[in-house]
Amino acid sequence: MTMIKKIDIITSTCIPLPQENVDTDQIIPARFLKAVSREGFGENLFRDWRFDKAGQPIRDFILNNPLYSGSILVAGKNFGSGEHAAWAIAGYGFQIVVSSFFADIFKNNALNNGVLPVIVSEQFLTSLFKHIFSNPQSTVTVNLKEQTITDDTSGESEHFEINPYKKNCLLNGYDDIDYLLSKKQEIEFLKSSK
Repeated sequence: MTMIKKIDIITSTCIPLPQENVDTDQIIPARFLKAVSREGFGENLFRDWRFDKAGQPIRDFILNNPLYSGSILVAGKNFGSGEHAAWAIAGYGFQIVVSSFFADIFKNNALNNGVLPVIVSEQFLTSLFKHIFSNPQSTVTVNLKEQTITDDTSGESEHFEINPYKKNCLLNGYDDIDYLLSKKQEIEFLKSSK
């Protein structure tokens, strides 16, 4: 049974994280990488930024601020790397991460784990941060079919690229195995026609 949620059109408030060059160790610290399943990664997302050494929430960190919520993380340039990072992002509940640049390994692992990485221009990203910080209730709409992202505050929209196969998987809530199973009849037909 798949754990990937379908993504079509999502309108959500956002959590802004304007830091640049955020790597795996910041997203999910190495001491949590011993696990071989995805369980529990979300609760440790940005662990060292979210909690002090005594395990108490750090008030100033954005994920601890009750003003900000949503299924879209808006991140600074050069966000992410590694599979465990994607597990933590998905486990926390984010369906979309927006940035002006992603490490290739993070982008591919995000797609494999049901998280849509949306690459936007620096100008669009700056505008998004401005609107989100000035009004935490402002929303962003991502339309996967049309491959557009819209800042609902300004009405400004940009087109984003995605691999057609991964787009199909996200639209249907498929991981790679689910996709193959969806083609079972076609595969059996091809086998029997030989």
